Amino acid sequence: MILKSLELKNFRNYERESFTFDPGTNVLYGDNAQGKTNVLEAVFLGGTTKSHKGNTDSELIKRGENEAHIRYTVDKNGRETTVEFHLHKQGKKGIAIDRIPIRNSEELLGLCHLVFFSPEDLGIIKDGPEIRRRFIDMELCQMNRIYLHYLTDYRKNLKQRNSLLKQISENPSLKDTLEIWNAGLLNNGKKIISLRKEFIEMLHQIMKEKHSHLTGGAEDINMIYEPSVTEDAFEEKLFLATDRDIYLGTTSVGPHRDDIAFLNGDEDIRKFGSQGQKRTAALSLKMAEIELVENMIGEKPILLLDDVLSELDRKRQNYLLEQIKGVQTLITCTGLEEFIQNGVGIDKVFHIENGACIEEGQPSV
Repeated sequence: MILKSLELKNFRNYERESFTFDPGTNVLYGDNAQGKTNVLEAVFLGGTTKSHKGNTDSELIKRGENEAHIRYTVDKNGRETTVEFHLHKQGKKGIAIDRIPIRNSEELLGLCHLVFFSPEDLGIIKDGPEIRRRFIDMELCQMNRIYLHYLTDYRKNLKQRNSLLKQISENPSLKDTLEIWNAGLLNNGKKIISLRKEFIEMLHQIMKEKHSHLTGGAEDINMIYEPSVTEDAFEEKLFLATDRDIYLGTTSVGPHRDDIAFLNGDEDIRKFGSQGQKRTAALSLKMAEIELVENMIGEKPILLLDDVLSELDRKRQNYLLEQIKGVQTLITCTGLEEFIQNGVGIDKVFHIENGACIEEGQPSV
């Protein structure tokens, strides 16, 4: 799978720009706040329908404009497909595949598999459980449309149940209607727990090997799924928590409260790991993600690296650059010196300045 081209109109700080990418390593360089990350964000949005930063559609539209457009073309097994996004200040986004509008964004998922790695991904290790749940959901939704269906329905049921819980505190007679939303929550929630458990177990095995290589065998990392509740106990725990949930006005049990632990031996890296350990864990996790995607779908994903090299020491830089060989990669940075010094093969260079792109081809050494 290769990203062939990208066109932007009124997206972030881009008025109108187009890019034609190489199947190998593409470097977008320039000073900070010029729009390099915005290109990667547009690519990620195009493949997942979501901003990697969690921004709303209206926040992605150029200031002073009411609409934005993204068009990209991918080559998958020799067949080219063009996807178009139409973002509005108000209302839902419009999506078309080969000029045919789609009614549900689920139809897009699976067309373009992406792995995004930025300095903010340290948050997967050090920040709260919501960040780690988002990581799981983004990856599983790309690889498994059924998971997306379960997750979407679960969130709808959860929102409706929480709304009802607040109403029950004022009108106790509504308590009997909880069973309707409990059934949907349990049905979808159990499937989510099962698929998350399977996903994390597979990712853990690959991450463990990557991490051992990175640390020279000095650290033995374990990635542990910490579900809020097991599948078998979900129904009973949800029932027992009913009075507490009514008092709090929110659902206290379910996969919306899951977490992942990263342990070095008995030490919880999330809480007690050094900054270097957290960086290494995040790098191991992302490299494992690339391999797992390839194992599951039979092809390499497109890798988006946002100013990552500046956050890594030379050893981790070399490991990352070695691992991405053979993977189409879009890398942002402020300068090309690091790549040239490390002897990295760059296939195409784009100079980004104030929302405009100058295509430079291959760099001179």
